[in-house]
Amino acid sequence: MTNLESIARKITGILFAQQSLASAGFIAAATLNAIVGKELSQNSSWAGVPTAVYLLAGAFSAFLWGYVFDAIGRRGGLTSGLVTGMIGAGVTFYAIAIHSFPFFLLGMVLMGVANAAVQLGRFAAAEVNKPEHRGRAISNVVIGGTVGSVVGPFVAGPAGSVVGSWGVDELAGAYLVAAILFAVGAVVVFFGLRPDPREIGKQVAEQFPETGTTNGEVRSVLQILRQPAALVAVISMVLGQMVMVLVMVITSLHMRGHNHDLTDISTVISSHTFGMFAFSIVSGRLADRFGRGRVILAGSATLVVACLAATISPDVLPLGVALFLLGLGWNFCYVGGSTLLADQLSPLERARTQGFNDLLVGLASALGSLESGFIFASLGYNMMAYVSAAVALIPLTVVFVWMSRKTAALKTA
Repeated sequence: MTNLESIARKITGILFAQQSLASAGFIAAATLNAIVGKELSQNSSWAGVPTAVYLLAGAFSAFLWGYVFDAIGRRGGLTSGLVTGMIGAGVTFYAIAIHSFPFFLLGMVLMGVANAAVQLGRFAAAEVNKPEHRGRAISNVVIGGTVGSVVGPFVAGPAGSVVGSWGVDELAGAYLVAAILFAVGAVVVFFGLRPDPREIGKQVAEQFPETGTTNGEVRSVLQILRQPAALVAVISMVLGQMVMVLVMVITSLHMRGHNHDLTDISTVISSHTFGMFAFSIVSGRLADRFGRGRVILAGSATLVVACLAATISPDVLPLGVALFLLGLGWNFCYVGGSTLLADQLSPLERARTQGFNDLLVGLASALGSLESGFIFASLGYNMMAYVSAAVALIPLTVVFVWMSRKTAALKTA
């Protein structure tokens, strides 16, 4: 094993650790965001607003984080993001304790900003690995969310009991745990992420120049998105995220309306997040072996099936299976799309373009979160799931057309 390969493995391991800690905190909060939103606003139509605010904050800060990552490095950027998340989680805890909806939204803003930084960590793993190993590198970071999928939802109940004994609303417990996890993650990144992936990425790019990127010339984001492969990658991630958020955000409130307790709700959300992250190791390797397009195509089809399955029954088992498939479909779109986009970029284009991609992803998911509450309140859960299935058909069609044209071009070449 070369020295660069050894360093790449170490960096990927640290990024896996920070992803595990951060995702556990974010997922613990996401399990209860809709419920807290309804309780503090006293209006079920506003249940999706906290998550929408969280996602919008992440969207608008993602592009800026791209410049921060270029200016102070991936290590400094990720550490700053995790510290911001720690502060935000503390604000949400305080907001629930004093029953303040505006303060809760402020905490959601800070946590959204933090999540935008954390999500860029997957691209840091991609840039330090050889092109043929990028899919598995991204998946090895994303799979850290498996820890979050197990730990996050299940800390809601016990943490709630602890803070309840302090005289604080039990819903605040998960946010306290999130603050602690973000703090630990910041320490891990600050001391462990050395050398900085930005510098290693430059060395890898010199050793493994690619035909999909430019030599010396730095293209604008719009120029990059004019490339069919880059556009397909972005569409897959943006709409895959929107579909996932539309269904996931409101499911806890849907279950609450059918008299499920926090344990049942946590079980379903845990099934969903397990689907999101546990199979990353498979999706990344499939993307490397069979191509990015086929993985995205499989993910889009799975999203359609998941949305339709969510309408079958409000019971725990059917919803758990549907939400698991929803997470799995998202994962294939996310990992496949991230890898396909990384293939198209030179070192100087990466952080800025990837930040812009995550801006679009955040905007789309924020729109999904906001609309899910209104669709749910006015038309019900099933109609919201049917709308989501229709949206999932868009990336399915786009990828199929792109792959067909690509195959036709190869035959005529």
